[in-house]
This record gives sequence, C-alpha cells and structure tokens, in this order.
Amino acid sequence: MINQVILVGRLTKDPELRYTPEGKAVSNITLAVNRNFKNADGDYEADFVHCTIWRRSAENLAQYCQKGSLVGISGRIQTRNYSNQEGKKVYVTEVVAEGVKFFSKVNSSPKERELIEI
Repeated sequence: MINQVILVGRLTKDPELRYTPEGKAVSNITLAVNRNFKNADGDYEADFVHCTIWRRSAENLAQYCQKGSLVGISGRIQTRNYSNQEGKKVYVTEVVAEGVKFFSKVNSSPKERELIEI
C-alpha cells in the first residue's frame, strides 16, 4: 500500500508549539495550497489542509516560520475519530508530516530565503 502526500503551501497562521505529557513537541497547522486551475469566475481557489508536525521539525517550524511562510511537507494521510462533548462522533483527516522544508519566511532577507531542509 502507498500513503504518501507532498504539499507546498503557505501557513494560514503562526505555528503554535506545544508538548505532550511525554515531552514530545507537536504543532498543528493549516496549510493553504493553491489549486492548479481557475474556477468559473477566473480565480484560483485554495485547499486548506490540516497537518501535524512532530518533534524537532515542530520546534523549528515554530521558531523560523510565521503566517504566510512558504512550507513544503511530505508525509502521510491519517484519519481518526472521537466523540465530542455532545456525544457526536467527529471524523478528522489530516497529514502527518514526515519531512518539512522551509522555502521562505514572510519579510525574509535574500539570505534567509535559501532553502532550509530539516
């Protein structure tokens, strides 16, 4: 079986870093990824993909990126479900990152725009 995803898009907000009770760093982000075609109005639409970044990649993402930063993510699609407070089952589909590349920061200098691989 193959479950592989590669995305390049912009962060929709500043990454927030948190730690699990076991001390693992994690960041949940949303990546805005433009579609390759125009809609009926002649505009490009975007998909907003939820991604989970773990460990050192999460720490680096929070340190070096902000809203609007161009980021590349390779990983896998994962689905899960849980019951919310009303007892209704909620289904979640997300990309779990296995590799992260920083292509640019918003308002970055030319030297900082170099590709940084984590």
